[in-house]
Amino acid sequence: MLKQFLRKLPRKSQRSDSLDSAGTDSGDRASNSESDDGVQCTNFGNKISSRLRVVKRVSSAVFPASIMAGSEAVEPNLAFNDVSNPQRPNLFISKLNLCCEVSNSSDPDKTTAEQDLKRQTLVELVDFVSSGSAKFNESAIAALCKMCAINLFRVFPPKYRSNTAGGEVDDEEPMFDPCWSNLQLVYDLLLRFIGYSSLDVKVAKKYVDHSFILRLLDLFESEDPRERDCLKTILHGIYGKFTVHRPFVRKAVSNIIYTFVYETERHNGIAELLEIFGSIISGFALPLKEEHKMFLCQALIPLHKPKSVGAYHQQLTYCVVQFVDKDPKLANSVITGLLKYWPVTNSQKELMFISELEEILEMTSMADFQKIMVPLFRRIACCLNNFHYQVAERAHMLWNNERILNLIRHHRQVIFPLIFPALERNSQNHWNQTVLNLTKNTRKVLFEMDEELTLACERKLEEENSQLNEAAEKRKLTWERLEIAAGVKPAAANIIPPVKPTACPVAC
Repeated sequence: MLKQFLRKLPRKSQRSDSLDSAGTDSGDRASNSESDDGVQCTNFGNKISSRLRVVKRVSSAVFPASIMAGSEAVEPNLAFNDVSNPQRPNLFISKLNLCCEVSNSSDPDKTTAEQDLKRQTLVELVDFVSSGSAKFNESAIAALCKMCAINLFRVFPPKYRSNTAGGEVDDEEPMFDPCWSNLQLVYDLLLRFIGYSSLDVKVAKKYVDHSFILRLLDLFESEDPRERDCLKTILHGIYGKFTVHRPFVRKAVSNIIYTFVYETERHNGIAELLEIFGSIISGFALPLKEEHKMFLCQALIPLHKPKSVGAYHQQLTYCVVQFVDKDPKLANSVITGLLKYWPVTNSQKELMFISELEEILEMTSMADFQKIMVPLFRRIACCLNNFHYQVAERAHMLWNNERILNLIRHHRQVIFPLIFPALERNSQNHWNQTVLNLTKNTRKVLFEMDEELTLACERKLEEENSQLNEAAEKRKLTWERLEIAAGVKPAAANIIPPVKPTACPVAC
């Protein structure tokens, strides 16, 4: 009787226990806690690497703690060829977890052995993925993203070198990360994962999320050019494969540029980010969205302002030219922006601006050119008179461009009066013989283009010079009369009367 009664009492099944356990694990995902299932990576959050003591390794993405619950663990030291095909996914995850381990800096010999083992394991993982044998289920994706986050995401030390050289930052020697041998393998594995043909994007986007992408963008601050080059390729792959993240990537890069232009003027990866956007812009559909036009006007054009523009000007010019090629009407906004940020005392920067201006003018329509030709050629006239001979030479070379020469020919009635005085000043005052020869050739081009207009500009210039000479002579005589008057009454010259001043005896 008692046994029958006890049998009727409800008992907790093993299945409910496992479900409760899984629920507890899923509740702990946000805290990224460790579990005893044999596959969870060691938390690398607040520990410091032995080889980069100034760099804190952190993990930004949220990964499930019990994703491999119920899977059979495999010894990570085994080779992939030594296990059966069904066991290879578990071995792949075990090797990824091994690469999450943190080295103990208290024992250098042990640390070296662990680093060697980790490097060998990374080589095996890269080879395995390269062979096409990897099966990226959710467990493998979670483990790989976790391992990449732990090994790559870190905070860089403060910058001790200044980028105030005004476009001469290329003279500095690049700094190389001493841990690059292992970092390179992790980047290579992540790149092959992003480009894997059979990757399920719907599953992968849960782990390659906004947080993961932001931490990748933070790594562009690295001073190692090799790392930035790897990041450039990976971010471009993410943009191409994860279409859902494209607006976020554009917005995040825009924020980096805003911070660089308006706050810090310090960032090591602007050139690489612009190189990525160069290919992105070429794929924009027509007509361009307002979002894209705002990126040009609020991000790309202000990038001409910083002193270190020489470090990324080639990539910046390519992006701007891509926009104008997509929509020629944007040429007006671009040229206006160039004139706004035109350098006054930096000759090397001025040379870059003239080269970019020439590329933009080649794609500018007649109607758009007419809107900006007056301020534009006033600036070009100043460049023609520049005492830095390279700037003056580069400005004269604009007349060798047939497209620009055609624009000048159609609007010569406005442009000739702006340019001719600058050429005349050059022929009289410039110190460089090469510039003098170029000035002579430019005047010859104008004369051949419209002889009558050139002579009219010459006569007008002579009249203006005559009027200026007369005004200067009048001022000279006025000052002489003032000096004579002051000499007649020297005492009264330095006294300030307490009442209303008397009229000056000399007519000014």
